[in-house]
This record gives sequence, C-alpha cells and structure tokens, in this order.
Amino acid sequence: LTLAITRTVTGRTQIPYITDGQEGSFVVWLFGGKFGGPVFAWLAAHGVIAARPDGSAMVQGLSMSILWWVAVTAFATWLLIKTRFGNWVFAVGGDDRAARNVGVPVDRVKILLFIGTALSATLFAVIQVLEAGSADTLRGTQKEFQAIIAAVIGGCLLTGGYGSAIGAMFGALIFGTVEMGIFYTGIDTDWFQVFLGSMLLIAVLVNNYVRRKATEAR
Repeated sequence: LTLAITRTVTGRTQIPYITDGQEGSFVVWLFGGKFGGPVFAWLAAHGVIAARPDGSAMVQGLSMSILWWVAVTAFATWLLIKTRFGNWVFAVGGDDRAARNVGVPVDRVKILLFIGTALSATLFAVIQVLEAGSADTLRGTQKEFQAIIAAVIGGCLLTGGYGSAIGAMFGALIFGTVEMGIFYTGIDTDWFQVFLGSMLLIAVLVNNYVRRKATEAR
C-alpha cells in the first residue's frame, strides 16, 4: 500500500532533499549527525589517527546511530533483566498458557511488545532518513527478515522464551560486518543472500538443539 500510494502521488518511491536547509537542526543531529568529533580531532593532532592536508581528522566522528544502538540495547537489557515486565516477556515466550495460569497478562504483554517493535522500526527509519537526507519506501524491504536473523544469530530461540538484547546486539554486529565485508571485497552481493539463508538455517538447527537440551535438563 505504501509503495502503491507513493508511486501514484509522486511517480517514484524516493523523496529527496528532506534535510536541506536544516543541517544545523538539533533533531537532524540527534538522529542523523555525528558525535565524538573533538576526540578524533585531538587524536589526529597527536598523530594517533590519520589527518587530512588541512590538519583536520580523517574521521570527523561516529554516527549517532551507534549511540542509539548502544542506548536501546542497554534499555532493553535493563527491561528484560531488572523488571517484572521482563520476566513476563520470557514467561510468555516460553509458554503463554502456563504464564496465563500464573496471572501474567499475556495479551497485554504481546500488544506492548508489538508496540515496542513498531517504535523501534520508527526509530530506525528516522535515523536512516535523516542520515541520508532522503526517504525511499523500498529502503526497508526485507528488514524484518534481517532482524530475525540478527536475533537468532545472537542466541534468541525462534520458539521464544530464551535470549538477550546483548546477544541480539552482537548478532546485528556480525550480520552488518559480513554485509559490509562482502561489499568491499567485491564479491557478488547475491552471495549475501546465501549468507542470510545459511545463517537462518544454522540458527534454526542450533535453536532446536538448545531447546531439546534445555527440555532434557528439566
């Protein structure tokens, strides 16, 4: 529906120049800017990292998306480990019928998790749009598939009830590193799709093994 309406109204899927004239905006910096510039400038001045001919640091700063990545992971970890709601999440993921029998509001937990997923997707979209300065309705295609792979690479069970935000964080790091590595090595990017499928298949097999062992231990 999004693709169809966008093509009907604009004739294309892209909307360029969104941040033109707003480069100094706090919102643009918060989601699409960089941080740590002074640190890199100091490192360049002392010869620790490479500098440009004018003396400025080769690296001007780190993307704010990295800061958001760490912040969201820290919040999700605290939520899952330190709060009652986190216990409810694991209980519902493990066995929603048993969770309901002990008084966990299963439906409310699921609704809130779906809302959290939507908010996370919105945050990701805002970061991408403000970093690129343009929007494209095709840009998020298959991201839901990649999110599942990142989570299972990080140790989350597809059947639910086991995993961590930190594990998913490192799963995303591995996923992103391989994606960039394949691009920069000049390998046909179609092989990245092979990597995705292989990782998902391996994750499913490992998930089943871990689930079986956990059941035997009980």
